[in-house]
Amino acid sequence: MREIVLDTETTGFEPSEGHRIVEIGAVELFNHLPTGRTFHVYLNPERPMPKEAFEVHGLGDDFLRDKPLFRQEAQNFLDFVGEAKLVIHNASFDMKFLNWELRTHGFPQLPNNQAIDTLMIARSRFPGSPASLDALCRRFGIDNSMREKHGALLDSEILAEVYLELIGGRQPDLVLAPASVTPRKDAVQEDSTWRPRPRPTPLAPRITATEAAAHEAFVAKMGDGAIWLKRG
Repeated sequence: MREIVLDTETTGFEPSEGHRIVEIGAVELFNHLPTGRTFHVYLNPERPMPKEAFEVHGLGDDFLRDKPLFRQEAQNFLDFVGEAKLVIHNASFDMKFLNWELRTHGFPQLPNNQAIDTLMIARSRFPGSPASLDALCRRFGIDNSMREKHGALLDSEILAEVYLELIGGRQPDLVLAPASVTPRKDAVQEDSTWRPRPRPTPLAPRITATEAAAHEAFVAKMGDGAIWLKRG
């Protein structure tokens, strides 16, 4: 199963108001594991960079002036994506910009159902909790210390780790190679009775003190019969 974790940086919020993509970053996953293949490009938006956007990603007019235009990189981008699912945080934003650019320059658009929105997954799994990329990194203990400013490729790499946590983390029985690969007949057979052992040191809790307090208050309202008060 091939997936592309993707992020963009832009000059603003609405392509219909003249804002454009200035960076695309994407990393390839196969069976939920990074393959090492990436797509990354800076783009000349053919317009000045607003101060507010520059403060977010640090991409200014002087840096972008000699970069390619979107239409020059569009086919390379589409070839990299292919028919893979697109894993995007707040997918409606990036898809809106990508499809505006593709449509404007005469390229086929990306179907909205090709995108997997990690923001929606996070809100479904943790209702009422912060669901920004930084908040999810804190929840899952993912190092994002290099993320001083937004950058499409770095954010894609971080999002890939977040995505794997959101869907349950890497399981020990995941298929690590394409199904078409046939094992050698003389390959050593692994013990089918093997089972993963408990961690020698338990993982640190992933809930915050605020979340723990909210849970305790919720349980307290349920009275002495709450299942959380029972001990096995």
